[in-house]
This record gives sequence, C-alpha cells and structure tokens, in this order.
Amino acid sequence: MKYTTQMQAAKNGILTREMEIVARKERIDPARLRELVAKGQVVIPANKNHRVLDPNGVGAALTTKINVNLGTSRDCLNLDTELAKVRGAVDMGAEAIMDLSSFGDTRRFRRRLTAECPAMIGTVPIYDAVVYYHKDLAEITAREWLDIVRMHAEDGVDFLTIHCGINRATAARFKKAERLTNIVSRGGSLIFSWMEMTGNENPFYEYFDEVLEICRTHDVTISLGDACRPGCIEDASDLSQIEELVVLGELTQRAWAKDVQVIIEGPGHMPLDQIEANVKLQQTICKGAPFYVLGPLVTDVAPGYDHITAAIGGALAAAHGVSFLCYVTPAEHLRLPTLEDVKEGIVASKIAAHAGDIAKGLPGARDWDREMSTARKNLDWEKMFSLAIDPEKARRYREESMPEHADTCTMCGKMCAVRNMNKALKGEHVDVL
Repeated sequence: MKYTTQMQAAKNGILTREMEIVARKERIDPARLRELVAKGQVVIPANKNHRVLDPNGVGAALTTKINVNLGTSRDCLNLDTELAKVRGAVDMGAEAIMDLSSFGDTRRFRRRLTAECPAMIGTVPIYDAVVYYHKDLAEITAREWLDIVRMHAEDGVDFLTIHCGINRATAARFKKAERLTNIVSRGGSLIFSWMEMTGNENPFYEYFDEVLEICRTHDVTISLGDACRPGCIEDASDLSQIEELVVLGELTQRAWAKDVQVIIEGPGHMPLDQIEANVKLQQTICKGAPFYVLGPLVTDVAPGYDHITAAIGGALAAAHGVSFLCYVTPAEHLRLPTLEDVKEGIVASKIAAHAGDIAKGLPGARDWDREMSTARKNLDWEKMFSLAIDPEKARRYREESMPEHADTCTMCGKMCAVRNMNKALKGEHVDVL
C-alpha cells in the first residue's frame, strides 16, 4: 500500500527506505525500529520535498541527536556566514539544523537549506510570518499564520516548531503566575502578544487539525513548542510550564491519530535536581514521544559559558531519556553566535549527548571510548586525534607544546604513567631522568 507519513507506514507494517537507513546507523533491528515509529516513540523527520536528506531517527532508544540553531537577524544579515555555519555544523556531525532567521530573504535561505543540506531542517513559522507579511503583529490573521506553516512544509522543512500549547486558558493561568522572567520563548512571546492584542484564540491551537493536515500531506514532524519553558532557575517546574505540558500531551494524541510524528520541546533553565523528574513527567504525559530540550541550563550566572551549563544539564537529561539536545553556544543571551561560537556549542552538546548514551547503555556507545583508551594506552597520538570529538583542537594543543620525547607529553615527560607502565609490564628498564 502507499503511505503518506513514516508513522502511517510503520503502523501498516511497512519498512520505509528511511527506516532501513536509520536501523543500520543505530544498530537496531528494523522491525523493532518500525514498532517504535508506529508508537510515536521514535520519529524520522523526512519531508518528501527534502530530497538530499540523510535520514536520522530521534527517540530515547536511539543515540542522542543534536540540533544547531542559526539564521539571520536584523543586526547580522549575512547569508554566506550562516551557510558557512551550516556546512561546519554538518561536518562536525550535527544531525539537525534549525533556521531561526528573523530578517531578510528568509525563504531563499530556507530553500537553499532543503536543497543542499543533508541534515534534518527545522524552522519556527511564527518568526517568518512577521518577516514575510511585514506588517504589525496584531494585523496578521489566523489564515496568514496557517499559510506560513504550509509554505514551510512545501519548502521541504522536516520539522516545524509550532507553539500550540499557549492557548487562552494557559495564557490566563500564566498571567496569574507572576513569573520572574515571564515568557522567554521568542515564538511563545509573539503568539501570546498576538492573542492579547486581538483577543483571539491561538490559531495553531484553534485550527490544530488543519496544521496536522499540512504536516501529514508533506510528512512533516511537528515539534510542539514550549512557550512557557522556564527562562530562569526560579521559574523551573512552575504551574505555567506543567500546564502547557499537559496540553501538549493532549495534542500529541491528536497528532498520532492523524499519523503525524511528534517531538515535545522542553526546558530551558532548570536546576540539576529537577531534571530527572521533568523527563519522567514528560515521558508519562506524552506517552514516550521524543523529548527535545534546550540545555537545560543548570545555572543562570554563566553568560559567555552557557555552552558548559547546558552540557551539564544536557548530559543528565540524555541519561534519563531525553533524545534530542538543542545546542547552546557561549554567545547565548549575549549575541548572534559566530562560527567559533557555533563550533564550541556543537562540541559541548556532542559531549553531553555521548555521555548520556553511555549512561543509557546504548549498544556500541562505549566502543568509541574503548578505542580512545586503547590509543592512549598505546601512546598512539594520531589515533587519538582521529577519535577525538574535536580532532583539530586536540592536534593543535599537542603541536603547540611538543615534548622532548615523542612518547610523552609536556605535562609529565618521562614520568608519564602510561609510558612507564607499558615498559614495566614488558620487563623493560623504566628511565625517568
């Protein structure tokens, strides 16, 4: 039989080309993968119009994937720079690119991404509506909001972040909550402001069935945006966040009934001791739908180092079942990230993802570490460089401080424990002078 979406195919026992590719990458039985896609516990974002896509799966049973945010803004409008970031991110192993462009010829950039980039492409249509219509926020109609969703689907975007959970009821609860940092989601703040100015219901919530039909037609995965994600430690796990999550759980069931794949977006800023509980709550309310988090950032006081605060939270979140990490760069809260910022954010996020996979005990997760440890034991520097998450930096550090003896480094010299144990266990003389 013909199928419209990956989920519909899986429900009908069809193993798609995309499922076969993902199964090989993940070392998972194809039938098991198909079962997880059918249940909604794994998604394979694969818009039919994204013809150069190298498919990847997202779900707790698979390796943790990372997403890289980029895009133009009014203050930084250079498409070549953003495309260089895209190429660099793909080269470093990012599985997804999210175009958050908020100024300029956004459609041209988006179409170049889906025409040239093999990574999964995500967007936030709410941003683009403001750019595309170029009129006051309150003047955008419900129909125009939906037409932008359709445009992005037609352009080949694999997953769309749609802020459906902030409706009139959850917005009223939010206004009573007196949060410290209010709504920090850009898309969430835009749709909240639109509802406040027009008095209308969130069109993505009111016409959710139409959104699903668009996604079903093009096999777009819907990433249910968390408008009320906490923007600071004090707001973590508050009523606004949890109430919105309940709404997202309800919308997940409606999407699955239409064979539309779903990702759930999550926090945000959150203290370490709340991360596990939040992941378990999401998994319960959303029935195991893949969880996608920004960080979480585990402290608010590290501007310039938020790639580290996010990696700490991301590793713990991944260990407990989060399947998709949105990278955070050192420039978070400060500026549009540079090429170097993007690289640092990717490296930090990849470390967190891999640490989470080790903790989850995924098949093969420890093999990479075993190879690195073997290369260290053998003092095989070239092998160590090739296995490093950032080979360029590892090689540069070594070359900037070369030791007197090639089988050592400038930290320990001939007192190197690895070198001396290798010699001692072979019955060789250990020379340390």
